[in-house]
Amino acid sequence: MRTDLPTVLAAGAWLKNAACLLEAGVPAWSALHGDLGEPGACRALDTSVQALLHRSGRPVAAVAHDLHPDFYSTRLAVSLATELGVPAIGVQHHHAHIAAVMAEHDVHEAVVGLALDGVGLGTDGAAWGGELLWVDPGAWRRLGSLWPLALPGGDIAAREPWRMAAAALQALGRGHEIGERFWGAVGANAARLVQRLLATGFNCPPTSSTGRWFDAAAAALGLSVRQTHEAEAAIALERQARSWIAAHGWPSRTDVVDTTRLDCLDLRPLLLRLLDHGAAPGVDVAAEAAWFHVALAEALAAWAGAAARESGARTVCLGGGCFCNAVLTEQVVAGLQRQGLRVLKPQAHTCGDAALALGQAWVAAHQLHAGGQPLSIEVNESLSCA
Repeated sequence: MRTDLPTVLAAGAWLKNAACLLEAGVPAWSALHGDLGEPGACRALDTSVQALLHRSGRPVAAVAHDLHPDFYSTRLAVSLATELGVPAIGVQHHHAHIAAVMAEHDVHEAVVGLALDGVGLGTDGAAWGGELLWVDPGAWRRLGSLWPLALPGGDIAAREPWRMAAAALQALGRGHEIGERFWGAVGANAARLVQRLLATGFNCPPTSSTGRWFDAAAAALGLSVRQTHEAEAAIALERQARSWIAAHGWPSRTDVVDTTRLDCLDLRPLLLRLLDHGAAPGVDVAAEAAWFHVALAEALAAWAGAAARESGARTVCLGGGCFCNAVLTEQVVAGLQRQGLRVLKPQAHTCGDAALALGQAWVAAHQLHAGGQPLSIEVNESLSCA
């Protein structure tokens, strides 16, 4: 453990917020506050950061936060840093996910990071969520991302998985099927509206989010049209996969995704099968869900393994809320280990946003230890998946 690192307070994420004080390389956590869209969670964060400041045995050298300027945690961090006369240091969401794993396992060498979640603001202002990173204590770069899907209607698409299945149809060149396919589930007007949005690109920002690919898969198999809580569609898909695997064992390995490009992992072949099979009478939804998990895990493991070989890294770190999915995680870990790689994932804390403050603090502490200069970053902000 690096005991020579400066003390940093981190304000954490928007969802499942918790703050963290990193002192002499050892984290001290606040309670879990919940989502900062709730006023009570914001007040609890205010109280917690003051408590962490008072328990610190050393002066706080910086306050770390997410890059999103509108998060309450970001505004609090900037205000607190001004009050203390120290820097406020923004840390990219997925960088922080991988850094949290590195901090927990006391990693000092360069790693490849696979950060998979619902969303986090990228350095280009876009919605990231399926990221292949190279990270060491003094630098990081974005090596690649998942093929971007459109978010028809913007944020509402994260609450209505059928919109993501529609986006997958559009990405497959089959946007003309959207109206007929979904009018029975959501109504003709809604289906036609989304079809028009995707055809024109109006209010359809792109995202590399792994969570939205899971939404598309669940909707393609008829498991979820709308969801009332976070990851409901993905959980339903995993439940189906787990039940089939328990009865039949793991599906046969399949290589349907091209993993030769680091800059973009194109998952459209997975959705092509699910969209076709999901519309077929008598389809075994559980079997298709199991196949999707195994095929996705194989592709991710091959992708990260190729990045490790190219960069010379011997370790792959897994972070982000999608690794709460035990079926996916088990297969990704096994695929990476078959390639002779060391695989690290969170053990003492969650893989999701509740642990993000540790990564924020770790990154900021290393930045200050390097003389206060921003960490060297080479971010491929114009990944082309064409």
